[in-house]
Amino acid sequence: MIPKRKLGQQGLEVSSIGLGCMGMSCEYGTADESESISTIHRAIELGCTFFDTAEVYGPFTNEELLGRALQGRRHQIVVATKFGFAIDNPERSETDSRPEHIREVVDASLRRLKTDHIDLLYQHRVDPLVPIEDVAGAVSDLVRAGKVRFFGLSEAGVETIRRAHSVHPVSALQSEYSLWERGLEAEIIPVIHELGIGLVPFSPLGRGFLTGVAKRAEEYPADDFRSRNDPRLQGANFDANIRAAALVHEMATRKGVLPGQVALGWLLHQADDIVPIPGTKRRSYLEQNIAAASVQLSIDDVAALNAAMPPGVAIGLRYNEANLALLDRK
Repeated sequence: MIPKRKLGQQGLEVSSIGLGCMGMSCEYGTADESESISTIHRAIELGCTFFDTAEVYGPFTNEELLGRALQGRRHQIVVATKFGFAIDNPERSETDSRPEHIREVVDASLRRLKTDHIDLLYQHRVDPLVPIEDVAGAVSDLVRAGKVRFFGLSEAGVETIRRAHSVHPVSALQSEYSLWERGLEAEIIPVIHELGIGLVPFSPLGRGFLTGVAKRAEEYPADDFRSRNDPRLQGANFDANIRAAALVHEMATRKGVLPGQVALGWLLHQADDIVPIPGTKRRSYLEQNIAAASVQLSIDDVAALNAAMPPGVAIGLRYNEANLALLDRK
């Protein structure tokens, strides 16, 4: 079984590797509900207790899928979902974290997830039009009402994290972080360690570069997020990033494991309150990811990986300009 880890100081405990469910419903090609539900059930069998979704995934269909899959199993797992996008509001261009909207979203998410509480509720993207204190206050009210257990932020900057945490304790920050994408290390990771906030890295396998399965942007189908939104997969960026990941593959070969397992093992060695959520919609990849919890890396292994892939090694921006504009680094 997978070891457990704590996120934050408020009592949230989850498996040391979670499951990102977004790709089961959108962004990564054709959905396969039967295999996705089988993957969720297999994850539970293997001891994975942490499942990540959001209202915007689909939109709405990913929460509905997870809700169906968890019937009869809800007591075994921790559900994380997110609010913060203006999905059906023509008056808001991108984000919407007004307190009244948060309350509406949570009630709708509870219905889709077929549950009476959300274990971890994240603000998906910081709303520049709503003070974060108002957001944290709204979530605090939902915690007192029993609809939410713990509060999280996603892609938030240092100032936002501090201000939110002063109103209601933040248990987890979700952001992109991997051996390949280490932009959090200079400022954000020191702050969340100071405040006792756990880290939930998404895209912990470097969008395929750290597993060796990444393809050029133009090789992905048009309905795949990577075909249009990830500059690191384009042109000369792709060639440079493939070369940068070479040591991960060499180390995996020496240890008789998979490159992705080395990448996840590196993350787990960074701190005991880091819980990556590699996404997949297939049981075979899930089983490979879960097995990473048993991969042993020595101090020398970690040092070699750090030296080979220092911060800034990835060539190209994380997202296209429209998606970058939604990130908060204040």
